Formats: sequence, structure tokens, C-alpha cells
Amino acid sequence: MAFYDPIADTVKKLTPAELKKLADTKLTDLVQQEVPRARKRVLELEQRYPSAGVRERAQRLIDEKKHVASMTGGIFGAFGLVALPMDLTVMAWLQLTLLVDIATLYKVNLKGTHALNELLDLYGYTTGVGTLQRSGPRVLGKVAEVLLQKGGMQTLGRAMPLVAAPVTAYLNNQHIQKVGDNAVRFYEGFHKAHAKTRAASHK
Repeated sequence: MAFYDPIADTVKKLTPAELKKLADTKLTDLVQQEVPRARKRVLELEQRYPSAGVRERAQRLIDEKKHVASMTGGIFGAFGLVALPMDLTVMAWLQLTLLVDIATLYKVNLKGTHALNELLDLYGYTTGVGTLQRSGPRVLGKVAEVLLQKGGMQTLGRAMPLVAAPVTAYLNNQHIQKVGDNAVRFYEGFHKAHAKTRAASHK
């Protein structure tokens, strides 16, 4: 049985009002809200695939977010330009939750200020927003704007909904994989350094 991320059900139930609230929430608050959920997802993943390595589990987390991103791209893409802000807000949120998941998988304590700042720096880098205003609202909305600016063909395709749905699903998929790959590369280094510290303390 494949690993299923319950975030898919959450996304399906999001209303425009809830999406606006999501876009207006401080990024640091979104991360802290997501930490306990990420722990549950990672625990389920570890129980379901006990013999899998960390990288394989990370890819499973990425694949599940890609599935959700494709689903939302297909749904919102079918509505054309009018749904573009909603799709991009969900995408910005999915990318953030994926980073929280992968950080949690690599045993990073996101309750600490340093680790939280590192994650937000990584989020700014992988989404192309750059240095983020951590405590202010509307950061998720800002990421959505950057995704819109970079969309090009994606935005143009929404004028033709039947074409836009599969194209948007594909592009959403690509964005999620890129964010996941960057996170794995970043936290692999953290993981190895942590393992060395542990080994040294047991000598």
C-alpha cells in the first residue's frame, strides 16, 4: 500500500476564504503549525517503509506532494485565469510543507530559531523569492506572485482551460521536485554532520 499524505484531503476542502487566510498568515506561524503534522507523516512513513533509507523516504514525501500538486494544478487549471492565484497560493504552501516534512525526516528541530531561519532561507532560495521577511504576513502571497512571474507559458495556457489543466499539473510537479531536491541536498549535509557528532560522542 502506497504512502498517502492526508494533506491532499485538506487541499480539496480549501475555500477561497481559507486560501486568503493562508496567504495572510506569517510564514513562521505556518511552519510551527505544520511541525506536529510533519512528525505524524514522517512517523507513518518510517513505519510503512522500515527498511527504506532516508533518501528513499524523502523521495516518497516529494512524490506525494507532487501528486497533490498535480491534482490541484488539474483542478485549478481547468478554471483558467480566474483560479491562478488560488493554485499558486496552494503551490507556495505545498512547497513550505514539503520543506518542513524533509527537515523533520532528517531530525531537524524546527522549534529552534537557527533551524527555523535556515528552513526559511532555503524556502526563499528554492522558490526564487530570495531573502524573506520572516515575521510579516503575506509572504506566501509573495511566493505565489513570484511563481506567477516565472510562469510564462503556464499563465498563457490558462486562457485555454483544456490545455491548461495538464500543463499546470506538469509544471506544479516540476516545481515540487526542485524544492524537494534542494531540501534533500541541504539536509543531507546536516544529517552527515549530526551522525559524525553522535559517533564522536560514543567513543
